[in-house]
Amino acid sequence: MKQLRCALYPRVSTEEQFIHGLSLRAQESDLRDYADRMGYKIVNVYADEGVSARKPISKRPALMRLLRDVQDDKVDLILVTKLDRWFRNIKEYQVTQEILEKHHCYWKTIFEDYDTSTANGQMVVNIMLAVAQNECDRTSERIKTVFEHKFRNGQHVTGAAPYGYKLVDKRLEKDPETGAIVKDAIDFYFSCFSKRQTIFYILNKYNDHPRKPSQYQVDRFFSEDVYTGVYRGIEGYYPAYITKEQKEMIKNSNDTKIYPHTKEPYIFSGLIRCPVCGSVMTGFVKRQKLKDGSISPYKRYRCSKKYVKNHNGACITERVVEEYMLDHLCSGLSDVVCSLQESKAPDENKAPAIRAEIDRLNLMFQKGRITEEYYESQYQALSESLKAEKDRDTDNSLEKYKNLQKEFSGNWIELYQQLDTAHKNAFWKRIIKDIYIDKDTHKISGFSFV
Repeated sequence: MKQLRCALYPRVSTEEQFIHGLSLRAQESDLRDYADRMGYKIVNVYADEGVSARKPISKRPALMRLLRDVQDDKVDLILVTKLDRWFRNIKEYQVTQEILEKHHCYWKTIFEDYDTSTANGQMVVNIMLAVAQNECDRTSERIKTVFEHKFRNGQHVTGAAPYGYKLVDKRLEKDPETGAIVKDAIDFYFSCFSKRQTIFYILNKYNDHPRKPSQYQVDRFFSEDVYTGVYRGIEGYYPAYITKEQKEMIKNSNDTKIYPHTKEPYIFSGLIRCPVCGSVMTGFVKRQKLKDGSISPYKRYRCSKKYVKNHNGACITERVVEEYMLDHLCSGLSDVVCSLQESKAPDENKAPAIRAEIDRLNLMFQKGRITEEYYESQYQALSESLKAEKDRDTDNSLEKYKNLQKEFSGNWIELYQQLDTAHKNAFWKRIIKDIYIDKDTHKISGFSFV
């Protein structure tokens, strides 16, 4: 008699594991004991951890591997502990069942009795799946109601407090002990504009700290909305470590991130745009042989697609770019200030009043005084009004550029020349968004400010 080849499929969601203790290890042990008693040959264990049975098959990686092996005719029987470990979604079950039947593979629950070989058995399975699916839906609705109540009351909705915060009366507050590390990381980042350097700096500096962050936690300081105080688009929901302007600078820096093949630092990495395709130009070192036989290295920038047919990308020397930027930075600032002053609308700017109304609307929603439908309609209308006023609201931008002008009114070039390459790069990234090259002449045609 042929020995049946069986696959073990344990599955648990994180919530279920926490509440009911349905660990993968316990399920696998029960499945192995059953397979040994029945004399089955175990082909493999396909475990989905932290995955809901309501999710599509494509979102359950272990199940996808199992189905591929079934299609390769490596499995005769699939063992699961209970039906709800297998599926809680009728549609996804039927898709899977079709694959199994096509390859003469069956499934069995070891703690429940289901027979899928008859029409009556299939009907029982579908009924039980419908019941399980309905139970999931009702549980999901209850959870959403709880979360909505917490949201309206300004509470932390789900999960443990992120690093740098602590829970006080169900609300997030800054943790003085770990918050100092978060602030140090953010301050250091804006001195170099490099997450990688920031992670190394924090891990080395706080290596002996009893609550030192992991590299992944440091990376999240710059990516998760909680550190900007934002939740569901509402600013000020949490106490913030990063301002709105800093968040935009981080985003711009990440969007232009490049990964050169060497560790050689470049002053304008991530800033120069290719005039042909708009990609960020990368730095490289060119070595020139002098008359005396010595080698003189100098840095240049080119587009990574330069050697693609018909691309004809530009190539420019770092020294040329630096001289241009030092010569034109102040005049560029003056041009922007003049432009903003001329475009400033003479009529009253309504943007501050609209923002105040949005804040009032958010507060009313958090306190549960208005419905979600009313909140959504009013918030959308106010957002559209604010967008219409955006072009007229130049006061803040004008003030920012005037303050920037003051920074470059003294002997700033002398101080700049004393910086090393890495700090020169941080200097330009703080104020410059893009540097543009003319497509025909391959010379610098201008630049834009952050």
